[in-house]
Amino acid sequence: MNLEFLARSPKRSQHPVDAQSIATEIFERLTYRIGKDPIVAKPHDWLAATILYIRDRAIDRWMESTREAYRNERKRVYYLSLEFLIGRLLRDTLNNLEMTGPVADALDLLGVDVDAIASLEPDAALGNGGLGRLAACFMDSMASVGIPAYGYGIRYINGMFRQEISDGWQVELPETWLAHGNPWEFERRESAYEIGFGGIVESVGGGAEGGVSMVWKPQERLQAAAFDTPVVGWRGRRVNTLRLWNAQALDPILLEAFNAGDHVGALKESSKASAITRVLYPADSTPAGQELRLRQEYFFSSASLQDIVRRHLQQYHDLNSLPDKAAIQLNDTHPAIAVAELVRLLTDKHGFRFDAAWDITRRTIAYTNHTLLPEALESWPVPLMERMLPRHMQIIYAINGLVLKEARAAGLSDEAIRNISLVDENGERRVRMGNLAFVGSHSINGVSALHTDLMKKTVFADLNRAFPGRINNKTNGITPRRWLMEANRDLFRLAREAVGDRLLDDIGAIEELDRLAEDASFARRFAAIKLRNKERLAGLIQRQLGIRLDAEALFDVHIKRIHEYKRQLLNIIETVALYDQMRSHPEKDWVPRVKLFAGKAAPSYHNAKLIIKLANDVARVINADPSVGDLLKVVFMPNYNVSLAEVIVPAADLSEQISTAGMEASGTGNMKLALNGAITIGTLDGANVEIGERVGNENMLIFGLTAEQVAAKRANGYVPADVIAASPELAQAISAIAAGVFSPDQPARYRDLIDGVRSHDWFMVAADFDSYAAAQRKADALWRDRARWNACAIRNVAHVHWFSSDRTIRQYARDIWGVEPASG
Repeated sequence: MNLEFLARSPKRSQHPVDAQSIATEIFERLTYRIGKDPIVAKPHDWLAATILYIRDRAIDRWMESTREAYRNERKRVYYLSLEFLIGRLLRDTLNNLEMTGPVADALDLLGVDVDAIASLEPDAALGNGGLGRLAACFMDSMASVGIPAYGYGIRYINGMFRQEISDGWQVELPETWLAHGNPWEFERRESAYEIGFGGIVESVGGGAEGGVSMVWKPQERLQAAAFDTPVVGWRGRRVNTLRLWNAQALDPILLEAFNAGDHVGALKESSKASAITRVLYPADSTPAGQELRLRQEYFFSSASLQDIVRRHLQQYHDLNSLPDKAAIQLNDTHPAIAVAELVRLLTDKHGFRFDAAWDITRRTIAYTNHTLLPEALESWPVPLMERMLPRHMQIIYAINGLVLKEARAAGLSDEAIRNISLVDENGERRVRMGNLAFVGSHSINGVSALHTDLMKKTVFADLNRAFPGRINNKTNGITPRRWLMEANRDLFRLAREAVGDRLLDDIGAIEELDRLAEDASFARRFAAIKLRNKERLAGLIQRQLGIRLDAEALFDVHIKRIHEYKRQLLNIIETVALYDQMRSHPEKDWVPRVKLFAGKAAPSYHNAKLIIKLANDVARVINADPSVGDLLKVVFMPNYNVSLAEVIVPAADLSEQISTAGMEASGTGNMKLALNGAITIGTLDGANVEIGERVGNENMLIFGLTAEQVAAKRANGYVPADVIAASPELAQAISAIAAGVFSPDQPARYRDLIDGVRSHDWFMVAADFDSYAAAQRKADALWRDRARWNACAIRNVAHVHWFSSDRTIRQYARDIWGVEPASG
């Protein structure tokens, strides 16, 4: 290869960026890459041509970033995540390459509206909620602060379902984001790995130092093929790689069966492989569903680790140095099988003794825990594991033996040792994947200070005693580039005008807005931007749902995955109580309010889907009632995704962060909304606690029980019926819901849902109702004093900057990965 020629060759990233030159390049791609005459080109053709142009601009920087990591032998970060909720990439990449204006001008010369074509780009269906969005923010930040990194995940064909609302019910339809291809990605045929399932394990001589080695002979094999997407950091200084795996059958068609007339059966291997990358989070309520989930998790973990080992050997020729040159971060428990897989690769494929392989594994892998919910700390039946991954079960038993001996030596009790064990012996024997991730990692981090503290006291209490010092906190963050600079361009321009251009590279500079919080002129401009954002959202809602909203009303926003602990039900019950009060007291000066909900429920989560139906039933009744008119509107927006969030978040006045205290690990929606000038109404849960410390609780509306009080109530025989009897507004609202006032076609529809509140109220809906309702009335009072409201909102914008994912990534790099960022 002639490297001198390559060095002399002009790079696309150095080409002119004037509008005429860009227009010419986009025109060329439309003609020669898309094959369309501009006379007949459709908007989607112009979108594809524009993406190809901007992608090409990133490629030189991408290649140079890779060469720089090799040249300087830099340690790389490998981020394994089952989700990457990256959203649309065109605006993100344009912004990070500082080409938004020039490309918009170029398209204008061609008679194309950049906003119109950008809206046609599909959201990549690669995630569900905060976990996947966090992974996307981290990828952006790793590139922006100069850390060489790969993100590893699955290239879902349909991914998370597309949500439609039919008669108020959630309907799940396949997301078809790849139907017309993905112009951002590159297939890497050379990066393909064989993945096995089932079969037998045999012992043979000739292992490490003359011992016995184990040979796994899988019954089923398939291939993982890599597809790479460039992830451009701020100013294009570094471009990292998101590598997603596609599953392919080794024999895509069984010709003998096909020719014998079994046309469907001949494709069974392809269908089986395709199922692995078809859908994110297939329902695991059946044995087949559990098997598919385990297949997914092992498939992408094994492919990623094989790729990491191959790259390391290619450069360093010796796996003993793996912990010095590679940091593998497990994003939640889904990739926990990577612990056993890395041990397998080191022992079975590369001849390491077990103790040496275990030492390398623990020094290489780190684990982020995102939840204290038992269902999210996955466990798999031992028979399933033994059937699907027999060699890994052997390794897990071997690891368990070492861990339990260490625990016994540390003087832990029998009960503590049972809790630490990787195999749960209570009832059906199951492998505890959270415990496996913990013992196989040198660092285990929570994602907010409260969550980390609760990890030590609850789910990992005994493991923390056995292995003190491993648990640490890394509070989550969001990328301000997408969630302020792009999503709320007018607000960013106002802030930049106020604090100067250093805001472009240092989001901390936005803190200077605090001095302008009570400046009447600045507040007017701030409020005008918020109103324009609300008008934009109101227009979208009218077009999509036919509901007309008053943009001057208080926009009260609850946007997140639908789950009982996130307490959309509490919000709906308070909405019903407010509706009752408005009708009973029309003489009062009520604050006009829009209650906006959005989020998806897991397909098999009955109560969550029932809550969506309830929100729509309540909306149908309230929105049609002339007695309240525009004073109260309720909206449920379907198919919540990143693109919809980018419209809702800048328009929010009030941010609902009302989870049961002690159950939300962190939250990132709270950060996005506060950064865009929404005031938080919330419990002292997750990162709300730390947001309050930064922005001041006086600039938030905090209510409800603390995590300690919730635990005490549950332990001391809490009787929700007594609380309900003492709260007339609550009693009236839940009685109306249970009696069928909002479901006359099926009066008993919500009886069981409300009976859960009346009988045990695990999520403290009744316990927190009066405090929540009082906080809502405080919000009304604050809204009437618009100068105070704006000052609180501006202070939120000014002080929430600490929750930047750039800060989070720098902390990971310093404390966990041992990687030096290139900047800052």
